[in-house]
Amino acid sequence: MKIVAPSPVPQQPARVAALAIFLLLAGASLQAHSAPPQVVVPDWAQPGSATHNQVPPPADFHRPTVTFSKPIGIFAAQSDIGGPLVPGAAEYDATNGAYTIHSAGYNIWYQRDEFRFLWKKMDGDISLAADATFPNAEGYGDRKVVLVIRLTLEDDSAEAMIGEHGTGMTHLAWRAERGAQMKDMSYRFGGTLTNIHPKRIGIEKHANSIAIYISLTGEPMHQFGPPITMPFDGPYYVGIGFCSHLPITVDTGVVTNVVLENSAGKIR
Repeated sequence: MKIVAPSPVPQQPARVAALAIFLLLAGASLQAHSAPPQVVVPDWAQPGSATHNQVPPPADFHRPTVTFSKPIGIFAAQSDIGGPLVPGAAEYDATNGAYTIHSAGYNIWYQRDEFRFLWKKMDGDISLAADATFPNAEGYGDRKVVLVIRLTLEDDSAEAMIGEHGTGMTHLAWRAERGAQMKDMSYRFGGTLTNIHPKRIGIEKHANSIAIYISLTGEPMHQFGPPITMPFDGPYYVGIGFCSHLPITVDTGVVTNVVLENSAGKIR
């Protein structure tokens, strides 16, 4: 007896269409379940505006810092201090010595910070100076490039810094101890220097004295305002950073001509 295998039954167009619809719906359902949850910005983190005042975070609010151990330029590593809701990034161009720092972050202020920080662990006296620019002309006015000395990488660490804001305002700010509210001495330039960004900024640690330095228009760096007294016992983290002052909007600061010396009196 000759056995003939049955021919395959051709799929009907209706069956093919139904299968396609099923797969499409299944894919959409899977995508919906795997999509990241919507980022919710706490009201206190929203920036100041005509209709809103930014206020301090709740006293017990923290997010863990995320550290990336790969060296970048002269710095040993970089960190998203305070775990901003949108991760930051940074690149170093060895041809022109430029550090391009991208970061969101609600602020570097109150009792905790959120910003991208490029750092090196050091001890003793230091001199740190750099030029700062803001490529995005439309960024939020209180965004800032900072030169920072921090005791730890936690969001509420004791620290001292010089910050250059998007408006050109420059300040010496400090958190005297962990979890304390920041204090500052702010400098706004007027007259023919209205809306001028300083040409160069610097911070120096000499024993327990912290002072900031500035060159407004290219003149030699000079101390700007009185120093503060703040001890940093043992090793600390020193480096450069940027904060957009917008909790989920990434902006960019560019830091060039960085000089970092393990000695006081080397600002230039």
